[in-house]
Amino acid sequence: MRYVVKSLLILLSLITGGTFLYSAWTKVLPIQPFEYTIVEYMHLPWVLASGLARFIVGLEAALGGLIVLHMFGRRNFVLKAAAALLVILSVYLIWLWAVAGNDINCGCFGDEIWMSPSVSLVKNAVLLVLLAIVIRFHKGISFKKSEDVTSLLFVAGIALPFILYPMSMGEPSWLKKSAYKLDVTALYKPIKDDTAALRVPYPDTPSVNLMQGKHIIAFLSPSCPHCHIAARKMSLMRHDDTTLPFFLIIGGIASDLTEFWKETKAGNIPWMRLHRAPFLEYTGGMFPYIIWVDNGLVVAKSTYNTLNEQEIEEWLHKP
Repeated sequence: MRYVVKSLLILLSLITGGTFLYSAWTKVLPIQPFEYTIVEYMHLPWVLASGLARFIVGLEAALGGLIVLHMFGRRNFVLKAAAALLVILSVYLIWLWAVAGNDINCGCFGDEIWMSPSVSLVKNAVLLVLLAIVIRFHKGISFKKSEDVTSLLFVAGIALPFILYPMSMGEPSWLKKSAYKLDVTALYKPIKDDTAALRVPYPDTPSVNLMQGKHIIAFLSPSCPHCHIAARKMSLMRHDDTTLPFFLIIGGIASDLTEFWKETKAGNIPWMRLHRAPFLEYTGGMFPYIIWVDNGLVVAKSTYNTLNEQEIEEWLHKP
């Protein structure tokens, strides 16, 4: 009977720790959507949201790994910290449910498992019960300096996401010394696309004059996950500041954009579609391709990581 109880406690530890590890892993596939969730619902500045996202991922990974290893530290601080984290996250989920409703993905398992706040609260309650049992009956493993090793691994786990996924300060790759003129010919008149039927009409022209003033133009493919991330980030920025001069050019004219708009919520940004051939000429087959245009001159390029709202606003106010 003793061995059965011990085996059950080991199993409960593996399940609990494994859940924390899985939660951390799904949030870094990639990490940007988790950052955007924090920005959207907690309204934190981008830099703080980026740091908080990595801290939460690291904390979950550290706690999960140590629980799986049955290394609970002095006075079970690992298990107690895990329980405290679940309580804090549960309070956040209740607030999120109240302000945003229950028909949203809380982001607890990233985009891998869609989970509403109510379902996530049930998940947290189950984990709290499992943790209570482990705290009460499982002593974990102990060896010389085990408490010091546990503390070291705990700190290392929290630091790991900051090392593996370094925070970008949002500086674009400035090209002012080699600025070049943007050729918009393909955007304003029909271009035959050898890969599409010639009977397909040219779909759009830009709704704004991209040759006058300042614009940030993003060339996006609707099937590219990183393009979805870029569009989502731009939509959040434009929600905060509707004057940001974003413009989306979406490659291909036949693909259905229903999922693209649903995931990115980028309907608040002016956009157009472009035939595949000219789209690939602009991007060189690498997308998302984001350029900063000043009166027809491309003066900078960004990735979705380096695109920074404060940097954009400073550029817009620069003569």
